[in-house]
Parts: sequence; C-alpha cells; structure tokens
Amino acid sequence: MADQVTTEPKLASRPLPSPTSSTQDDGLPTPPELEYHVRPTGLKGIYTNTHTQVVFLGFVCFMCPGLFNALNGLGGGGQVDPTTSANANSALYATFAVAAFFAGSINNVLGSKITLLLGSIGYAIYIGSYLTVNIHPNASGFVIAAGCILGVCAGLLWTAQGSLMLGYPTESQKGRFIAIFWSIFNLGGVVGASVSLGQNFHSEANSVSNGTYIGFIILTGIGVLIPLLMVDPKHMIRSDGTRVPVPQHPSWKTELHGLWIALKTDPCIVLLFPMFFASNWFYTWQFNDFNGAIFNIRARSLNNLVYWLSQIIGSVSIGFLLDQQGISRRVRAFSGWCVLVFMVFVVHVWAYFYQREYTRASVLSPTFDKIDIFDRPYVGRIFLYVCCGLLDSMWQTTAYWLMGAMSNNPSKLAHFSGFYKSIQSAGAAGIWRADAVGIPYMNMFISTWVLLVAGLVFAFPMIHMRVQDYTDEADDDLYEHEHGESDQELTNYAYTSQGDGHVEKR
Repeated sequence: MADQVTTEPKLASRPLPSPTSSTQDDGLPTPPELEYHVRPTGLKGIYTNTHTQVVFLGFVCFMCPGLFNALNGLGGGGQVDPTTSANANSALYATFAVAAFFAGSINNVLGSKITLLLGSIGYAIYIGSYLTVNIHPNASGFVIAAGCILGVCAGLLWTAQGSLMLGYPTESQKGRFIAIFWSIFNLGGVVGASVSLGQNFHSEANSVSNGTYIGFIILTGIGVLIPLLMVDPKHMIRSDGTRVPVPQHPSWKTELHGLWIALKTDPCIVLLFPMFFASNWFYTWQFNDFNGAIFNIRARSLNNLVYWLSQIIGSVSIGFLLDQQGISRRVRAFSGWCVLVFMVFVVHVWAYFYQREYTRASVLSPTFDKIDIFDRPYVGRIFLYVCCGLLDSMWQTTAYWLMGAMSNNPSKLAHFSGFYKSIQSAGAAGIWRADAVGIPYMNMFISTWVLLVAGLVFAFPMIHMRVQDYTDEADDDLYEHEHGESDQELTNYAYTSQGDGHVEKR
C-alpha cells in the first residue's frame, strides 16, 4: 500500500527546503513540514508495528546473547576450571572492543537485518566450542578462537540492536521500548538457566552436561534465523505516523568519518564513557568470583535463574520511572541516577561482608565446602545475587536511555551504541584477563565498586548539561550538517509538536 501523507493542521509547519535551500538564522537548513504517514492495518499493521519489531529484536537477543549470558552466568561457562572461560571472555571482549567501535558504520552500510544475521552466528559457534571442550578437554584453544569470532559478531549484533531499539520509539516511548527489549532478552537467560537447573539439579560433577550445551546450540540456531523475519527499517512507520529515518551514506569513508562527527557534535558523550567502561566489569566478580567460586553446580544454576529473572524486574521498573510523562525528563534522569547510586552501595556494602570470608586459595582447598541450596548460608547470598541482577539491568537500561535522550537520529545513535559496546568491551577484556591470571578476589571486588561509583560521578555533569526536557532539533541538524547530508535528505525526517509550541525531531 502506497504511503499516504497528511499534515496535522494543529501543528506549526515549515515549508520544505527548495533546491537552493533556505536557511535558519543559525545557517542550518530549514526543517521540513510535518509529514504523517498512514500505517497499514490488519495483520500487516500488526507485523510492521514498531512494538512487534522490537519484540522480534528481543527474541534475536533472547536466543543468542541471552543464552550466552545463561551459560556465562554459571561461572566458568559451566566448567570445573574457569581459566579457559576467563581467557575466552578476555579474547571475546578484546575483539568486541575493536569491532564495536566501527560497527555503527558497518550497520549503516549493510543494513540492520544483515548486521543482526551476521552478528548472531558467532553465538552458535561459541556455545558449540564449550560442547567441544566438554568432549575433548584439550580443545581449550578452540574456545578462545571462538571467543575472538564472537567478539566481532557481538559488535555487529549489539550495534544494530541499539540503533533499532532507540530509533523505533517516539520520544515518550524510549524507556518502554528499552524495558520491552531488555525483558525479552533476559528471558533467554531465564530459559537457559532453567534448562541448566533441570539438567544439573542432581549432578555431582560440578559442571554442566553435554545435553545442556546441545539444547543451547539448537535454540541459538533458531535465533540466527529470526532477523530474516524482520521488516527492513526503511519501511517502518512509528506509532505517531512519522517515518523512521534510515541513513543512506555514499561510502565507507563517510561512515567512518561519522564516528568523529558524532564526538565533535556531541562531546558530552565522553562523560558517559566511564559508565560504559564499568557496565560489564562487574560480571566477572559476580559470575566467576562469587557464583562460580563458592557454590556447587545446583546452587549456581538456581542463582543464575533468579539473576536473570531479577533483570526483567529491574529493567521494567527503571524503564517505568524513566518514562513517567508527568515528570520532566531532567527530573527523571536525576531520579534514575539516584536509584543507581542507592543500588551500587546497597549491593557492594552487603557483598563486602561475604567477600571477606573467602579467597582464591581457600576455595581451592580440598576442605572448602561449596554452598548448596539447602545450606543455611545460602539464603542471604541468593538475595544478594537478586540485587546484583537488579543493578545490572537498571545500569544498562539507564545508559541506553541517556543516549536516547541525547539524540533521535538513528545514524548518530548507531555510533553512540558503537562507542558504548566498544568501551564496555574494553573494560570487560581487561577484567576477564585479570581473573584468568589470578588477581585476588578482594581486588576484583573493590575495582568493581570503584568503577561503578566513578561512572556515576562522571555521568552527573553530563545529565546536568546535556539532558533537556526535549531533544534539541539543532543538535541532530548539526550532526547531519557536519556529516554532509543534503537538504533533500533532511526532508526524510518528520517533526512533531510537543503541544507547547516546541517542535521536536522524532
């Protein structure tokens, strides 16, 4: 059905730029008139709805990184010796850091469907490598090589995911879309942990069975096919009738130049880099140095299940707060920041008293008894792990929301997402390597606490200076202007009224 374009009469509109291009007082092109597209109805309308597409996106990550998280959350990838897993994770995140930095450019050139498809393949290879090493213990080199492959693929997948998740919603829906995605994504961890718990509940081996790995590989293979069912973003229309702007850039050189332009036009993003750096750092202590160190496989599997369940609760609750329309966006941003401060100190003050009780040497001692689910000390520790899951999902959701509050331009958001995953992965590569070489548990724990606090300290001035009640259209226009977009390309973007005379790019 051909798009029908209507103009909302109550909204102040501006004329389309002429070929000679009219300009505003600041020298930038005049924005286009308000264009609204009639969305398809019936089954096609449901299929092409932005909510439906973000559900598809959630299931891609459900089947791939969600199941990877379930496996990683067992500590050591479910193996008795966590060193191979730690080295593989270090290799993974090292390549991830490099790939993610340029993945925004690759995503814009290849398109999100192909980028998601290529990115998901690496997860099947990586999970398959754990089955291989379970059968052939000397194949640890293959696990590390699979980690390198997955690093490249993960950089592609997560950058495409970030661009779509932040580009599909309207201004008032961003927290909701993040929460929908994060909930479905973390169901992958829940399902994977449930499978692991069921298969290993009576295990005495302290490592997961081959059947668990095989089940994970089958589910991940299904996830690889889901991007083929998704609608091309260029055909998507948001719920308010505005078309999702999909950047079309002429060359790889232009795209790589866009990374620099994103920094140049929005330098405040640098203040979020410490928050990005800390966002995967805590996994190593939580998964390997707490869950993997002091619990048996049955308790590790149950811990893993409640961790990912708590992630759903955390993402939905913080997303609800960040999308409260009765509160100004600046107040919501500072409220989310305060919630993170509270959670960081609750979790780490509590965890400090448990961490004092064991060391790397003590857990390797033959006399060290792994904690089981029926032991009395288990109760407090599983509730701590629930809080760890809440903190993780709240941290990630808030980081994405803050990026979304800075821009509505999908090309710019793709680059922001690339920065996020690149810096996040650089930190993760370092901490997983530190775990592999045997840095004391207490040092790992303190570094986690300090980096989370530092991330919040640096984020505070960014929120103060950059988060406004409405996204300033001039910021996105400046990005397009610096990026060499033509006036005609700017007409692809729609503007909507906030009801108070402010006109904002969607």
